[in-house]
Amino acid sequence: MAFGRDHELHTRRFGRNLGLGLVLAAFVALVFGLTIVKVSQGNPMQAYDHAPRPELVQPEVTQ
Repeated sequence: MAFGRDHELHTRRFGRNLGLGLVLAAFVALVFGLTIVKVSQGNPMQAYDHAPRPELVQPEVTQ
């Protein structure tokens, strides 16, 4: 049994799937790039857990 030519609906669907795949790949690359930049800056990354952390409080400057 040989396969025939694709219907034009399949061609349009392939175009949409390809576009969506490219958008998703760009989003993943953006998130990955932002993560690499954040990690390479060396800032201490701490989660926000609704608890006071003394190490993050700026000391008051008295004159």
